Amino acid sequence: MKIALAQINYHIGNFENNVSKIISAIQRAKAGRVNLIVFAELAVSGYPPRDFLEFDDFINQCLNAVDDIAKHCTGISAIVGSPVKNPEFQGKDLYNAAFLLEDGKVKEIRHKTLLPNYDIFDEYRYFEPNKVFEIIETGGKKIALTICEDLWNVGNNPLYTINPMDELMDQEPEMIINIAASPFNYNQHITRAEILIENARKYKIPLYYVNHVGAQTELLFDGGSMVIDNKGQILHELNYFEEDYLEVDTENLSNSKSERQIKKYPEGKAKTGLIYDALVMGVRNYFEKLGFTKAILGLSGGIDSALTLAIAVKALGVRNVLSVLMPSQFSSQHSVDDSLEMVKRIDAPYKIIAINEIYNGFNQKLHPHFEDLPFDLAEENVQARIRGVLLMALSNKFGYILLNTSNKSEAAVGYGTLYGDMNGGLSVLGDVYKTEVFELARYINREREIIPENIITKPPSAELRPDQKDSDSLPDYAILDEILYQYIEQRQGPRELVKMGFDEAIVKRILRMVNINEYKRYQTPPILRVSPKAFGMGRRMPIVAKYLA
Repeated sequence: MKIALAQINYHIGNFENNVSKIISAIQRAKAGRVNLIVFAELAVSGYPPRDFLEFDDFINQCLNAVDDIAKHCTGISAIVGSPVKNPEFQGKDLYNAAFLLEDGKVKEIRHKTLLPNYDIFDEYRYFEPNKVFEIIETGGKKIALTICEDLWNVGNNPLYTINPMDELMDQEPEMIINIAASPFNYNQHITRAEILIENARKYKIPLYYVNHVGAQTELLFDGGSMVIDNKGQILHELNYFEEDYLEVDTENLSNSKSERQIKKYPEGKAKTGLIYDALVMGVRNYFEKLGFTKAILGLSGGIDSALTLAIAVKALGVRNVLSVLMPSQFSSQHSVDDSLEMVKRIDAPYKIIAINEIYNGFNQKLHPHFEDLPFDLAEENVQARIRGVLLMALSNKFGYILLNTSNKSEAAVGYGTLYGDMNGGLSVLGDVYKTEVFELARYINREREIIPENIITKPPSAELRPDQKDSDSLPDYAILDEILYQYIEQRQGPRELVKMGFDEAIVKRILRMVNINEYKRYQTPPILRVSPKAFGMGRRMPIVAKYLA
């Protein structure tokens, strides 16, 4: 039996696009005399469709799309993911389903059993879990057809009380097919491979796995579809961060080993390289799928905006990214010079709009109302908001999308100005800690200096008052980021952090800053998710709360 894995970049709710890509892959598979082609979880709708699933029209379009695809499945079978209606009165109205298409029609439907409802996932909000376990048969093969999470109830901390594969093994399947929507984080490719290998070894049958690729706003899908033999050896792996396609012969699987060249990262740079490629894909897909082409950002002379510019240029092309330098009386000359050096080095368009006069005008108007109070955060924020207004004005006038340049460290502790430097249509670095920002800058410069060295090495500063440095307000980033990582990603509380050796006063201060600034994060642009726990849809915290505040 010849099986094809089709790793496709779907677009949520774009049925014409999704169906066209699926049918094209089916035609390609037919030309290769493939017996069965496999597509990803909820391929027809895109993942995650979220509350689109509450609209009958959306579900009907999904099912019509499945019927359209089925018409092309003559002389070939296909497995494709789509929501399907639950015919029973009780329970949720939908199932997350895998369709077996054959002889021009729907032959079988199997439902997802394990519905993740943690972090970024909320599938139980929409879907009824499967309770009937049956393999499928096609091409003379008995197949355990599973959907993503159905294979993840293994290991030392199972989340569910049932394991679908245990239920299916009594029917003696010859292989596992798993269609998935497994989002990227910088550890996920390792965790995912371990889970899939464990399944292949446990059940002693080969496993064919197909994942999504592409960005869906916050969620990034890295692909990495694969074939694993019955001993748990990965025989084939599809590319990361791009569409891909593979045909394999099940009869020669034991002697098969892919000679395809999958992209490798430099020694010790896998995490950084993965994050970089994910962010580039995230920016590119956000613009493509929304129908925009041009971006704008404020270029301050600091490393965050320089890194954002480098990523945007890679994603969109250098002529499609406008940098705006907005110096004030507090801006150092070297910040302006460093910014100019970078844009000239990469031949990028830029504007310089000095804000001195605008800022002085604001101060004049506000002076009678500030009651002779001394210069403080209010005046600093006025500068940031002036810059935000200028960037949004240019965005509105010319149709740019404003890229936010704040990093995760700043977002965590509220080191940013609402309606100022926290503006934007997309946050590129909002899930990247400051220490990782430096690593990414070095990674980008590994072959040639794109980001000027002085931008990387100089002390970080918001430059909103004379001689200001980030270290005036924040602990050293190496300490800050480690405490933030342990608190946010690892969910370690203050006692655990102190036991790790962190200063108790610093721990209390940082955790308080994180919790009292939740209101700011509710108002930030969508953040490209690259870590196991990102701000946004996967981290749900109350604003009005007292815990550690």
